Amino acid sequence: MLSTRRRAALLAGGVALSIAGSGVVSSPASAAPTRYEAETAPATCAGAIESNHTGYSGSGFCNADNAVGASAQFTVTASAAGSVTIGVRYANGGTANRPADVLVNGAAVHSATAFDPSGAWTTWVTKTLTVPVVAGTNTIRLSPTTAAGLPNVDYLETDVTDTPPAGKQMEDLDRGLVSVRSGTGNLVSWRLLGTESTSTGFNVYRGTTKLTASPITNSTNYLDSGASGDASYTVRAVENGVEKEPSTPSLRFTGGNYLDVPISRPGSTYTAGDASVGDADGDGQYEIFLKWDPSDQKDNSQSGVTSNVYIDAYKLNGQRLWRVNLGRNIRAGAHYTQFQVYDYDGDGRAEMAVRTGDGTVSGTGQVIGNANADHRNSGGHIITGPEYLTVFNGLTGAAMSTVPFEPARGNICDWGDCNGNRGDRFLAGTAYLDGQRPSIIMGRGYYAKSTIAAWDFRDGQLTRRWKFDSGSAGNQWTGRGTHSLSIADVDGNGTDEIIYGGMTINSNGTGRYTTNFYAHGDALHVGDFLPSRPGKEIWQIHEQSSGAAATLRDANSGATIMQKNNTCSCEGPARGVAGDVHAGNPGAEFWGRGTGLTSLFNGSGGNVGRNPGSANFLAWWDADPVRELLDGNHVDKYGTSADTRLLTGTGAHSVNGTKSTPSLSGDLFGDWREEVILPRDDNAALRIYATSTQTDRRIHTLMHDAQYRVAIAWQNTAYNQPPHPSFFLGGGMSTPPQPNIYVR
Repeated sequence: MLSTRRRAALLAGGVALSIAGSGVVSSPASAAPTRYEAETAPATCAGAIESNHTGYSGSGFCNADNAVGASAQFTVTASAAGSVTIGVRYANGGTANRPADVLVNGAAVHSATAFDPSGAWTTWVTKTLTVPVVAGTNTIRLSPTTAAGLPNVDYLETDVTDTPPAGKQMEDLDRGLVSVRSGTGNLVSWRLLGTESTSTGFNVYRGTTKLTASPITNSTNYLDSGASGDASYTVRAVENGVEKEPSTPSLRFTGGNYLDVPISRPGSTYTAGDASVGDADGDGQYEIFLKWDPSDQKDNSQSGVTSNVYIDAYKLNGQRLWRVNLGRNIRAGAHYTQFQVYDYDGDGRAEMAVRTGDGTVSGTGQVIGNANADHRNSGGHIITGPEYLTVFNGLTGAAMSTVPFEPARGNICDWGDCNGNRGDRFLAGTAYLDGQRPSIIMGRGYYAKSTIAAWDFRDGQLTRRWKFDSGSAGNQWTGRGTHSLSIADVDGNGTDEIIYGGMTINSNGTGRYTTNFYAHGDALHVGDFLPSRPGKEIWQIHEQSSGAAATLRDANSGATIMQKNNTCSCEGPARGVAGDVHAGNPGAEFWGRGTGLTSLFNGSGGNVGRNPGSANFLAWWDADPVRELLDGNHVDKYGTSADTRLLTGTGAHSVNGTKSTPSLSGDLFGDWREEVILPRDDNAALRIYATSTQTDRRIHTLMHDAQYRVAIAWQNTAYNQPPHPSFFLGGGMSTPPQPNIYVR
């Protein structure tokens, strides 16, 4: 059987495997695992086949020599190229991890994969990984990277199915176990995975000492009072009274309530900007992807040549995996580079999709297009020359696929001006357009002409799924965009729609509905804000000088639920937020900054309190499900008379100028509460803040809620917005539904 982390992932995306020499073929209709014993040819073992430890399968196991490179190798045959999940059953009776590279057809696909201690040589556990295969014969080799050699290897098992399981493909995350200093103790916090029952219990261990008298079932945190700050923890799930394997040891927030991740500045004029996360190496832990902004970056409306934009990927220990240089033909500014990080091909490892140009250099040194081309005009704008869409390998930074960018520039004057201001306004997102696998969304333009293209990345290739163009769809689709977008399943049919401000586009690329007015604005929120009514809602502010300053609309139909009007005949509000921040009001509240938005409103438009001290980001931070205010480097709790400061990120700062947003915020580690990532003031580290408050609430990790997870992916887009889950999370909430997902 596969481990808890991979059990739900009956993989292969259309690849049927047969084990060479075994006579066993996994047919397309069968989801049963195919097993290959390490002691049976054509498997090879650089050591001895032994049977002196009980509990193995077959007639024995591979006890490879204690040496670097003393490997165990398996041979498999695939009917087509794709990705498969393998489960390696092993025993490691020592006290130390025995790392090994995993090579497929001689190429390393996982480096220094941890084969952790199993507790005894007679205790067999399964390590699961996703690997790529080619059509035909493949070799899968486990090659140890230390002199300790491999653990004892019993067999390799594959799970194969021609069609993905029901639900949406999500990351195969680990526990995300963290230890945050709380008073004189440590708050230990971990994930309840979306594939697990809400009744799953957990035992907590400090070192080898069990701390829980009985499994924890009401939350996913534990306060270890009086413990030293450097204590190390693991947790073990308990299902049907059986304790499972230990988690990866806790990540200790060494700054008390923060962890510094070292980063390497490209130069003294660069500041750390927007960030994203993805599991680049398939180990269940997130890596951080970071965009560097030069001091001479420009708004589209401004002239001037800018320095190059760089994007890095980092392990949590600060190891830089790679750096992509977007080059001189990608201008620096908030509206130009929107990067998406997600596992698009379903191989269990994240990729990065971003617009590139002539001279972009990958993380492995590949040059895209013409390295010598310079398409900048005298004003620093780039309105001629080729544009590309490139998918980069999340682990190596190598360019995996590059195609001409869509939506294409075309005639630059079609976008509302001829200088590149409106024609170079880009948005990006990730959406489950088929209800199961993620697609890349690229948008261009929103003041006038608006275009959106959807792309799939499968089997190493980018292919366009569809393109929407307001120029051909009709004038009612023109001028409806905002400085951000959102992705949600607005009709509940399992596929995602693209909310592009005042218009919503169906999963097949057709227009669903549009507002009947100029809907452009700076803020957009989509979620189940009013649990008393069915479906989801959209809260959007509008810049028009008359009529609606903000609207609350039904996400499915576009019908207006509540509207606040412009009262000054001036430009509309610059800020707008939706979320349950006031415990005294059922459901979410709606507010902003600017004409018509003078108070905190309920879903009917009624005044339910004073305006909060900020109208920017949000974060679930304390013990209750009512959300807190996040602005700049601080978190505040709303009160009827004043806000209460819960966190000040001393020594760290927000990004994006007056927008004062975090590099990233979301449920990145631990339980369902959210973390905040800010650059340290010296730009030498990213500082990750986490709550130190214990909670008695149990909610599946928000990163296994598909709407929330794709919101983390698009959060860096243009005018950053906070993520919202697909269900109402707030005061008086009902128990959220089990996520309908499978993991890879």
